[in-house]
Amino acid sequence: MSEKKYIIVLGDGMADEPLEALGGKTPLAYADTPAMDKLSKLSEIGLVHTIPEGMKPGSDTANLSVLGYDPKIYYSGRSPLEALSIGVPMKDTDVALRCNIVTISEEDVPFEERTIIDHSSGEISTEECTVLLEAVKEELQDETYQFYAGTSYRHCLIWNNGQVTDLAQPHDIPGRVIGKYLPHDEHLLYMMKRSHEILVNHPINIERKQKGLNPANCCWFWGAGTKPSLSSFEEKNGLKGMMISAVDLLKGIAVGAGMGVAKVKGANGGLNTNYEGKVRAALDALKNGYDFAYIHVEAPDEMGHQGSVEKKVQAIEYLDKRVIGPLVKALDGEGRDYRLLVMPDHPTPIRVRTHTSDSVPYLLYDSTAPKKESHFYNEKEAGESGNFISQGHTIINKLTERV
Repeated sequence: MSEKKYIIVLGDGMADEPLEALGGKTPLAYADTPAMDKLSKLSEIGLVHTIPEGMKPGSDTANLSVLGYDPKIYYSGRSPLEALSIGVPMKDTDVALRCNIVTISEEDVPFEERTIIDHSSGEISTEECTVLLEAVKEELQDETYQFYAGTSYRHCLIWNNGQVTDLAQPHDIPGRVIGKYLPHDEHLLYMMKRSHEILVNHPINIERKQKGLNPANCCWFWGAGTKPSLSSFEEKNGLKGMMISAVDLLKGIAVGAGMGVAKVKGANGGLNTNYEGKVRAALDALKNGYDFAYIHVEAPDEMGHQGSVEKKVQAIEYLDKRVIGPLVKALDGEGRDYRLLVMPDHPTPIRVRTHTSDSVPYLLYDSTAPKKESHFYNEKEAGESGNFISQGHTIINKLTERV
């Protein structure tokens, strides 16, 4: 086998800050990661800045960067990319919005005085949340506003002849009173309030509360944008690419870029996703005509949003032992020539429980030209390496040897 293959393993939100609870180490530095430790001794490490100046540090802008698309040119909003994944037929005059079904507090106070408890409703299952969305859809959908089910708590609202409006991201405001973060648009606000009335005593939520789980009791709209237009990934990079992700945003970027999208049973974007299935999907793609595989793992980001140090460390360890280790072992066993890039898209520090724009560490390994190094892959040592990529959308050129 002579044709070289190219792989990115993306640990969403994996980068962090030193934590006192971890003895002054970041979760990445603290975690037990034998596969990454072994690779780091044979690889280039460094820092890459994925978020362009003046843009919000979202997984949308960051993953566009990692895939080689300058967000300043290609970004038109997060939700339109997710709409592509769901298969929503968008018109040029449509505006897409993310519709999270979140957990807000249920004390006897006005809606505006309630608190956002959980942006993911306890990582609710797709099956449960689809039923809840149907209850909202039955009453609130009309010719102007149409709801589409996505994955877990993540759904989509299409606003016909809508307006792109600035809306608060629910994962940015855990534990805060929602009043000042609510939409200014009267109808969006009405739908949020009415969705809470519809969902608060839904049988699914009554059962969830009886089990000690967070109820999915309110729609939250954010991420507004217009129909995207991405150039072909294959034409741009000379590689036929496959996306492996549970997240509609990533699948939508892939659809817009003309990439393949793998279907992995049990991939849910949570801590207990089907890691092994993602590896199999990547290996199958590389055996069957694809040159490039993008394995996206959402779990470190979700655990960062939850503020769980223990679970974020566990997510990184799962990424290492259940994705990177088996992937490298299989590729080496097949005699493949390959280049592997491991990195986060952005940090999701435990301290703030949301994304930041700080540069992130990367690890670049070439099976045909392993290096002899003494460093480990983490934020501190990547920063000390002297390797820095200031424009994130160029890192794919480094992976594919176009620089």
